[in-house]
Amino acid sequence: MNTYDVIVVGAGNGGLASGALIAKAGYKTLVLEKHNLPGGCATSFVRGRFEFEAALHELCHESTDENADSVRRIFEELGADMDLAYDDTLFRAVVPGENGYDVTIPTGYDGFLDAMEAAVPGCRDSVKKLLDLNEIVDAGQAYMDSVNVPVKFFGEYADFMRVGSHSAEEVMIDLGIPEKARQILCTYWGYLGMPTDDLNALHYISLLAAFAKVPPSMPHHRSHYLSLSLVNALQKYGGEIRYNTEVTKFLYNGSGACIGVVAGGEVIYAKKIVSNIIPNNVWNRSDPKFVPASHRKLANARKLGMTFVTVYLGLDASMEELGIRDYSVFIMNDADPRKQFEHKDGVRTFVVNCLNKVLPESSPAGTCTLFFTIMYMPGEMPETLRPQDYKKFKNEIAEEYIRRYEETVGVSVRDHIEEIVVATPVTFARYLGTPDGAIYGYASQTWDNVVARTVMKDLENKVPNLYFCGGHGLRGDGYPSAYITGAMTARDVIKALKEGK
Repeated sequence: MNTYDVIVVGAGNGGLASGALIAKAGYKTLVLEKHNLPGGCATSFVRGRFEFEAALHELCHESTDENADSVRRIFEELGADMDLAYDDTLFRAVVPGENGYDVTIPTGYDGFLDAMEAAVPGCRDSVKKLLDLNEIVDAGQAYMDSVNVPVKFFGEYADFMRVGSHSAEEVMIDLGIPEKARQILCTYWGYLGMPTDDLNALHYISLLAAFAKVPPSMPHHRSHYLSLSLVNALQKYGGEIRYNTEVTKFLYNGSGACIGVVAGGEVIYAKKIVSNIIPNNVWNRSDPKFVPASHRKLANARKLGMTFVTVYLGLDASMEELGIRDYSVFIMNDADPRKQFEHKDGVRTFVVNCLNKVLPESSPAGTCTLFFTIMYMPGEMPETLRPQDYKKFKNEIAEEYIRRYEETVGVSVRDHIEEIVVATPVTFARYLGTPDGAIYGYASQTWDNVVARTVMKDLENKVPNLYFCGGHGLRGDGYPSAYITGAMTARDVIKALKEGK
């Protein structure tokens, strides 16, 4: 009988972190991955002489508190190499038009506050209060992750609960941050998939403060390098990974406990199963009689997070020759994040990254790459789009957003395109297997946020031996959150194995 202590389904960020940590604890661990490469979205691909980053815009360590989980601490614990390069600018945010703005925010706590004050005179003190809230956010998060009944939330960590029960927009208004300053501060909402009036403040403050205090980074050899580092750690500690091995069925015993999977036509058993794939897909690959009705209802009630249309350009001229000076440019259709989110029929908010700004050697000498990310929500692909029109659809999007980028930042790139690749939610659905190509798992809405998910974790997860990690997990979407939920899940699994549960 083919039996392991733990099977991890999916070699995405969360699955790799979880599997490596469990293997390090001495348990026989198997990671199953349907593709021939690890990492899920944390990967890269080659076209012509260019290697493109598939999805990672920039990595934040997520937490600046030494007592809390962070990407850096997880990789250090595993002895995995990150090999990062850092940028000196957080972002350039541009809203075209008479009432718009063009603001560049540098890295560093004081530089961040100085730039905000220059853009919106009089806002510095209120913005500082927002960033300083991250101390209680980090401390409260670490405390919540370490106990079953967080009684201190009614005293010592009361502000954590106040922040955690409101949207980012509500907290910023309560702190007296002026409207224009709020709009600039909300630039990063797309990284979390929901506008800030429906995005939990805890999640957003953690992201914003982490970027403000620790410069954003990119791995020298793309996010694929991070994935390989975790695979190396997994194997170093005796873990096993199988590629081209898709899990097609989850197996249960008579009492409803998950006991194994069918993968590549083989039945494999384990004491614990960790899923890095979204619960919707787990339930669809399970005998319905073993799936509690509440689990299906919850999966259906949760809103799927964001997906994208992405345009990758390999250009035959350097960024200096083209006049490109920014790594990350957010170009928005309106200053109001809610209007950015809802503006479906016209121009969508999009982000353009030039990796050469951070990693000059990321493309051949005399060239550069651009990575366009155009924000979509699941279900927004045209319902009447026919297969024979799909290429035309992709080309029209690329044409539109390349033109808008050129007009907005005053550069000309069209005549220098050597390679172009366009991916859509259809691409991500095919590659990731997620509903509607959702990349970000479940949206971190005000009712379904990190606090609610953590408090309800034991009540929601009623299937014995089955655990979840990744972007759809407790901490929501994003690379850092996926790594961190992988570590949290690993601790839960290790504890249960030690206790013989």
